[in-house]
Amino acid sequence: MANFVYIATSLDGMIAGDEGDLKWLDEVPNPDGSDFGFAEFMGRVDGLLMGRNTFEKVLSFGEWPYTKPVFVLSQTLTRVPDHLGGKAEIVSGALDDVLSSLHGRGIANLYVDGGKLIQSCLAEDLVDELIITRVPVLLGKGIPLFSELSGQMNFSHQSTEVLNDYLVKSRYLRIRPIEAK
Repeated sequence: MANFVYIATSLDGMIAGDEGDLKWLDEVPNPDGSDFGFAEFMGRVDGLLMGRNTFEKVLSFGEWPYTKPVFVLSQTLTRVPDHLGGKAEIVSGALDDVLSSLHGRGIANLYVDGGKLIQSCLAEDLVDELIITRVPVLLGKGIPLFSELSGQMNFSHQSTEVLNDYLVKSRYLRIRPIEAK
C-alpha cells in the first residue's frame, strides 16, 4: 500500500498562483498533445484522495477527468453533485483513519492531490512517493507545495526526465528511519 503525490510546481515551488490560478499551466508548450506520463501514472493507482479546494477546482473544468474512484476529504461537504454519483465520494475524519479505511477497501495505491492535503500527509509522514514536475516559471506568490514540517524528511531520487525540452519531472521515494528495537 502506498500514497503517491503527482503534481506540477513552478520553479519557486508553487502549485497554483494567487487564489488558485492555474493559467500558467495552460502556457506549457505541448505541440504533440502529450499527457507527460499522467495516464501511465494513473495506471499505477487504484483511486484518488483530494481536498475540497482541489475538488471544487476540478469541477470548474467541466468534464470529469477521472476514471478511478475519487474520495474528497472534507469536513464541510456532505455530498457530491448528482452527476458524480459512483465516481466521487465525500470522506471525513482524521487523515490516518481515512487512509486506513481507503486502503482497507482495496484502494492499495492512492493518488493524493491538493495543496493542503499533501502538506497534511507530509506532516504526518503518510507520503511514500513524490513525482514533481517543475515548470520553468517563477510565480512570485501563490499556493506552495510544501509547508513547515516538524523535522527533516529524506527521500531517495529515483529518476528525472526532461519533457518537451521544457519540463523537468523527478520521482522520489520516501526513506523512513529504521525504528530502534
